[in-house]
Amino acid sequence: MSERRPGSALATHARYDYLPITRRDGFRWPNGSKLALYFALGIEQYNFGAGLTENLVPGVPPPDVLNTSWRDYGNRVGAWRVLECFAHYGIPLAILLNSAVCEHAPELVGACHDAGCELIAHGYSNSDTMAGMSEAQESAYLRQVAAQMQQASGRPPAGWASPWIAETALTPDLLHESGYEYLLDWCMDDQPVWIRTRTGRILSVPYSQELNDSSAIIGRQVNAADFASMIIDQFDEMRQTADHQPLVMSVILHSFISGQPFRLRALRRALEHIVKARAELWITQPGAIARHFRSLQL
Repeated sequence: MSERRPGSALATHARYDYLPITRRDGFRWPNGSKLALYFALGIEQYNFGAGLTENLVPGVPPPDVLNTSWRDYGNRVGAWRVLECFAHYGIPLAILLNSAVCEHAPELVGACHDAGCELIAHGYSNSDTMAGMSEAQESAYLRQVAAQMQQASGRPPAGWASPWIAETALTPDLLHESGYEYLLDWCMDDQPVWIRTRTGRILSVPYSQELNDSSAIIGRQVNAADFASMIIDQFDEMRQTADHQPLVMSVILHSFISGQPFRLRALRRALEHIVKARAELWITQPGAIARHFRSLQL
């Protein structure tokens, strides 16, 4: 889906219109809250060899034992520590789940389900990309991931986050047609935004590329203490700004990054700061945000 606007030489994706946040209908989150906040934890599985990877140390020749074992730490240790940490503070978690984890670490998927985490589809593996897939291939891929997660948890995922946030030109259309209710790929707003598809619309729930331990810590080399300070500063600023319009704040973590003990210790400081204001917040999960916003019929 793309178009050229009259008088403009630039093509657009035509998925949504421009509407500044200062000129929108007012609403409130449940219990009159002005700020909705969610934490999402990426639990991922990678191919040993070919495909895309998340690397701590780039350029290691195959067989890449260093980066492979670093990522494996997330599913063997890091994710369990993060689950324990969030349970301690009574903060719900969303899980960005590669469905291959259902094959390789089913006990971990079961623990997430038992902890009340929302399981969000994050492709089959993070060695995958949908870029270059045909329509038929992508449709089958989306449905395969949903079926595998339903088999593991008893329910299909409502939400989708593309591996590497890499879509094809048809991804929103195919997600809507495959039964998904919302997606997290688009980072253009602090409120949910309806995305046009060829058969209706699908909701985009805000997803941070800034408060994301992969892009910040691995990509930009931000240290653990600074990442915690970023969360605190984002929270304080959005809490103040939300007096004027309701907002969504998201924090994106990965089991093999924030699950490292020294980073988890820094993260605790941010969580302790946030929970002091718990009474005025809606600390929730993306699916609940999508359902509430849909109920408002905005």
